[in-house]
Amino acid sequence: MTEETIRVGLIGAGANTTKKHIPGLKAQSNVEVIGVANRSVASGERVAAEFDIPRVYGDWLELLDDDDVDAVCIGTWPYMHHPLTLAALEAGKHVLVEARMAMNSAEARDMLAASKMSPDLVAQIVPAPHTLPIDRTIMDLIADGYVGEVLNVKVHVGAGSNFPNYDAPMHWRNDRDLSGNNIMTMGIWYEALMRWVGPASTVQALSQVVVKHRKDSEGNRRAISIPDHLDIMCRLAGGGTSNLTVTTVSGFTPSMDIWIHGTEGTIRAQAVDFSDPGAPETRLTGGQHGDAQMTEIEIPEEKRGGWRVEEEFINAIRGVEPVTHTNFTDGMKYMEFTDAVTEAYQTGDTVHLPL
Repeated sequence: MTEETIRVGLIGAGANTTKKHIPGLKAQSNVEVIGVANRSVASGERVAAEFDIPRVYGDWLELLDDDDVDAVCIGTWPYMHHPLTLAALEAGKHVLVEARMAMNSAEARDMLAASKMSPDLVAQIVPAPHTLPIDRTIMDLIADGYVGEVLNVKVHVGAGSNFPNYDAPMHWRNDRDLSGNNIMTMGIWYEALMRWVGPASTVQALSQVVVKHRKDSEGNRRAISIPDHLDIMCRLAGGGTSNLTVTTVSGFTPSMDIWIHGTEGTIRAQAVDFSDPGAPETRLTGGQHGDAQMTEIEIPEEKRGGWRVEEEFINAIRGVEPVTHTNFTDGMKYMEFTDAVTEAYQTGDTVHLPL
């Protein structure tokens, strides 16, 4: 499909789809967004009118039955990612699925297996965006020996964190029936960690549910079981350890504060402006053995990454480049980590990876 027009259908058109995916797809040459299937026809019609999309489907089955659709962008909550991905691949459609990949690692394995059964179709997960500007620089510094052997990676993040708000309504991320074992933004930070230092081999975790009840959209009081504060300790498969603290209930918590300690040097990544989660401003500092203090690390422009999800998806369909952000194999790994963390905090055991 190097020169042919690629026609994309949307299943679920929430905030990220309307803010990122629709404009990003429309910006690609010879790409048309031809239809949308939303949670209701009325909401689909509103999106179609705003973005000049010609077709509104009654449901996602109708969209997948449309032979004019070459690829689908799945923007639903995680509970629908598994059935929609399997159905889309079965229907011969390329798939771009919103993060998180699935409800759990069992669903992720199914999705990976289905993608392998259709090697002619592109299967991509929307990646963690928070570290895209600094990923290449950090990876190259570690590869070039700046830190020596990795000793410990300390991740402390609280995007959207504040003191506990007991009056805040229930979000889909608080609902295990919709989100599965995904916890806050834990998965996307582990995805970044894998890019830099590889996966974990063991996991231990402690959790807290600070806000224990929330009201749902109908005003019903619901018990919350997904943690809003999480402390994780990992042994890294490539050597060293990692500590991750993820929270939405700790006041004045930094959006991102990451330390990579090694035998020869240290790198620190801090979020300076987290107003745009797609491309946050970050500051890198570092120092090596013998330095008097840590100093700023300049990020070369040619290494500064950014949001290009839709471009990569279309290029992969055309055979121009492979999917790197993020393929289903890496997605399955972070879903295994998600399950391991859940098992670890529920049982108190050390959980070994891969599962």
